[in-house]
This record gives sequence, C-alpha cells and structure tokens, in this order.
Amino acid sequence: MEPKRLVCRACSFIFYQDPKVVAGTIFTLNGGVVLLRRGVEPAMGKWVFPGGYVDRGESVQEAAVRETLEESRLRVELDGLIDVYSYRKSPNVIIVYRAHITGGELAAGDESIEAATFVASQIPWPDLAFDSTRAALKDYVKLYLKA
Repeated sequence: MEPKRLVCRACSFIFYQDPKVVAGTIFTLNGGVVLLRRGVEPAMGKWVFPGGYVDRGESVQEAAVRETLEESRLRVELDGLIDVYSYRKSPNVIIVYRAHITGGELAAGDESIEAATFVASQIPWPDLAFDSTRAALKDYVKLYLKA
C-alpha cells in the first residue's frame, strides 16, 4: 500500500518525504565505550554515540568519520558495519560503524555537554537518547565487548 503523498493538482508534481540518513560510530577508549551527553534537542541531556546527518555529496562512511571528529574531537577509522537501524515512526535511517581511534583527545564537541567512557557493565542504559542508540550499543556489546 502506498503512503499518502503531497501531490500538486496543477502539475502532478509529487513531493516525496524521503528519510534522512544518519551515520554514527561506536568504539572504545581505554576499555570503555565513548559516549556523549547531548547538549541539544531532541533528547538533550541523554547519552549517544557520535553521529549525525549525512550531507548531500558525502559518503555515509565520510559522514561517520566527520561527525565523530566534530562531536568527540577524536579521529577514527572505520572497522566495519555494526548494523542499520530504522523505525516505522521515525524519518531517520541510522547506519552505525565499529571504529578505532587514530588521533585526537576526547572532549565534548559543539552539540555535547560531556564526553565520557563506560565499560559495558556501566553503560547508562536508562539515560540513552534514542531507540537506535540502545539497539546499536546492545549489538556492539554483544559482538565486541565482555559485559
């Protein structure tokens, strides 16, 4: 069944409300997963892994690396795809990569108020920002960390 779409009756132009693509990374520093406390809405004050929207003309992988640097002040290289997350009521498709640090020093970027690391047993599960944050971290812990 086709979703409802905005259509111009005069020229039949169809306005497609396509999803937005988000790229993120999950990685460790000194044995702990790097998380950032959001300083902006939505979910201000909640924890997320570094990530953000992919810009037009940018690859998803480039966006993941760029967003990680902007948000955590850490340079990373990607090690592989963790998974792709999407939800029926959300306009976002979230693509999350496993990464490793190649440089920089952990600090909160412009959109964060705090940067920290958490061993698997201390991840602040009730204070995570989004369903995709929770799902990707669960996958990462299960695949790559010992709780």
